[in-house]
Amino acid sequence: MENQKRTALITGATRGIGAAIAQDLGKLGFTVAATATTEAGAKTITQRLTEAGIDGAGMVLDVTNSASIADVISRIENDFGPVDVLVNNAGITKDNIIMRMKEDEWLDVIDTNLTAIFRLTKACVRSMVKQRWGRIVTISSVVGSMGNAGQCNYAATKAGAGGFSRALAKELGSRNITVNTVAPGFIDTDMTKDLPEEARKGMLAQIPLARLGSPAEVSEVVKFLVSESASYITGETIHVNGGMYMG
Repeated sequence: MENQKRTALITGATRGIGAAIAQDLGKLGFTVAATATTEAGAKTITQRLTEAGIDGAGMVLDVTNSASIADVISRIENDFGPVDVLVNNAGITKDNIIMRMKEDEWLDVIDTNLTAIFRLTKACVRSMVKQRWGRIVTISSVVGSMGNAGQCNYAATKAGAGGFSRALAKELGSRNITVNTVAPGFIDTDMTKDLPEEARKGMLAQIPLARLGSPAEVSEVVKFLVSESASYITGETIHVNGGMYMG
């Protein structure tokens, strides 16, 4: 299999989209290093991978901490080899209207959702350049393109992820490294399951396909982008949103 000896790092993989990506890339033959913010989350990931017969492990990572990133990259390289595929999925929200948004609500979201992409990419890219092969995929959001009231901080990070990826795609293209983003719309995860019924109805009214997406439908796009079939696609944002936003 083409990906048998390659290693994929997926951040924020305890549940939802990240968990689906970790499972799907493992089934493709990648060794999977998937991260969580807690020891319990990392153990859950490791157990899930083991039960699926996937090589790899869950690891604790604080994407806002450079030392934590260095430790995880070192462990991956020692245990599995260099990172060939990086999937930036970890992210947070701290929603508020701009008049009430505290500075720490702004800075925390920027640090976790945007600056962390810079830190992780910088930590992984040297080995990709050396090998002259790599895939970097960042999970963005439809909000980065269409905006959403009360999410100026979150929308700024997701729009920023697209700009970062396009610039990086131009830097790394000659080294056979592709850089893309995937922008989900409303996906059926634990977060959306907890919404009141009226809020769910409001969401569905915005979606031409009249349903929420699934983590698997997002993961399918990531699988494509890291495969050889997508070797001529770079600097793109692929929307997975049921027609809610048409760019």
